[in-house]
Amino acid sequence: MISCLNINEIKKCLPHRYPMLMIDRIEDMKVGESAIGIKNVTSNEPFFQGHFPEKPIMPGILIVEAMGQTAGVVVAKTPDFENKGNLVYFMSMDNVKFRKLVEPGDVLRLYVQKDRSRGNAWRFKGKAYVEDALVAEAVFTAMIIT
Repeated sequence: MISCLNINEIKKCLPHRYPMLMIDRIEDMKVGESAIGIKNVTSNEPFFQGHFPEKPIMPGILIVEAMGQTAGVVVAKTPDFENKGNLVYFMSMDNVKFRKLVEPGDVLRLYVQKDRSRGNAWRFKGKAYVEDALVAEAVFTAMIIT
């Protein structure tokens, strides 16, 4: 169990950088199994310039991307993949549902849980919350490229 990873530790696990790095912290990670990603949604995010200037909301697909990045850290910290500079690519997204809007000032809590893994393919279930409200959920599969 890893209690917390800060942004610098996340950057060691993922190749993403601003503006595409969508998580700020990882909490309560069970290596190879699950984690909680934290995304502080700020008004200066570049996507708010066009989505939408009069009523800024975080694009749903970026919420799913943040779930995927959280899952990427879970995979990157496993002994088979740690410190190897792997890339992770989405293969599929299923049962994606957007429940509520995410706005500047919100803090996203991204819960990801491994459903199964086989070789380099990993399937996760993810849920995103703002406070106690479920804002999005998805089942997604990703492939780790070594």
